[in-house]
Amino acid sequence: MSDESRQTTSQTRIPAPAEKPVVLTIAGSDSGGGAGVQADCKTFEAHDAFGTSAVTAVTAQNTRGVESTHVLPAEEVAAQIDAVTGDFDVRAAKTGMLATAEIVRTVAERAARAEFPVVVDPVMVAASGDRLLNPEAEAAYENLIAEAALVTPNADEAEVLTGVAIAGTESAIEAGEELRSMGADAALVKGGHVPGETVRDVLVTDEGVEIFRHPRVETDATHGSGCTLSAAIAALLARGNNLNNTVEASADFMERAVRYHLDVGEGPGAVHHAVGVRNRAARESTAEEVRAVVQNFVEADVSDLVPEVGMNVVGATPYAEETGETAAVEGRITRTFSGVKPNRGVRFGASSHVARFLLACREFDPDLRFAVNCRFDSDVEAALDSLDWEVAEYDRGAEPDEVKEREGSTMQWGARRAFESVEETPVAVLDRGEVGKEAIVKMVAEDGHEVTERVLALLDAL
Repeated sequence: MSDESRQTTSQTRIPAPAEKPVVLTIAGSDSGGGAGVQADCKTFEAHDAFGTSAVTAVTAQNTRGVESTHVLPAEEVAAQIDAVTGDFDVRAAKTGMLATAEIVRTVAERAARAEFPVVVDPVMVAASGDRLLNPEAEAAYENLIAEAALVTPNADEAEVLTGVAIAGTESAIEAGEELRSMGADAALVKGGHVPGETVRDVLVTDEGVEIFRHPRVETDATHGSGCTLSAAIAALLARGNNLNNTVEASADFMERAVRYHLDVGEGPGAVHHAVGVRNRAARESTAEEVRAVVQNFVEADVSDLVPEVGMNVVGATPYAEETGETAAVEGRITRTFSGVKPNRGVRFGASSHVARFLLACREFDPDLRFAVNCRFDSDVEAALDSLDWEVAEYDRGAEPDEVKEREGSTMQWGARRAFESVEETPVAVLDRGEVGKEAIVKMVAEDGHEVTERVLALLDAL
């Protein structure tokens, strides 16, 4: 090694510190990592915020339940809060399990002096419906709510705090208004504990009422979802975001984290707090995989399978929920005199029709990440029969008028009809078309290699 090389490698590097908003969680510790301080700090990091904590209680728990709890003295909780706020520029805080009346009062005192918004998640009622606090501690919450920028009770907790039984939207609004009369700047009455296919979270502010609707995820892996939601709200408020937009984004984040939960432990599993980060990280690799499929189709010359409307290859990120999270060929793949070519490059959001179909298929099999639309006629149908694949289809003639009238709804309806007609995930879905709509067969697969093999196998069978 030369003297010059030695000098270069021995030089110290200039530090390049990053700045992030600081968020404080005041909550219990969950040894299982699904809720409490652990869930909050994971959620803060997922929203590019720096997490700090004041632990109120130590719990021994896992995915099956809580085995023991040790509550810390209120003065130790106060010492943690003071240590954090005395050093860090805290931009927002949130509360979780506070355990005792003394701790609730201690936190309320600190919240009254805080110069940052405090999100109060009143952890008072277990999922089983059991009360977690004694009457004195429940009563102490009034002073804390009076200092809240936002209070986020579920239906059971809202009833404990206000006496209003939550049966639907109207009673949720009533409870929210009551919480605001107690001093909270705003109240979000969560609808997860209210029966129904659609979950309605009701936000009541001084500007009025906004209702956030999202489909219920049929899973028991919801432990910590309340912590995750309030932590996401606190992190986004710390970044200076508008409250209404913050609540909507946080609800979407929490819904995705629950749907794509982590299969860990012997119980239902854990909320996937990093799901959004992982999904965004997979964008470039997904686009590259789409480009590789397109290149394979160009080299193999799939002209005989390109429909009149053009062919597209769509790839979804692992946890995609909307068309903007799918990569496709802009302008589709079309036939030329010498074969096929993509009209333009691959970008996210380039497909509407095939992307919506793929997303609808993922409701039945979330492992599906790729789809390709191909020409369909009697020759293609005979080729499909020879391959002995699981094939499903839907009949546009049976499509209800109300579905036709909703723009973009046909693909969701068609995917549901097709998948419900077969026992296993199909390789191909037939759309025989109708007047003004070309007949199409859509191939679906878990990855780019698999969808390439399937389309080329169909081409060979022709």
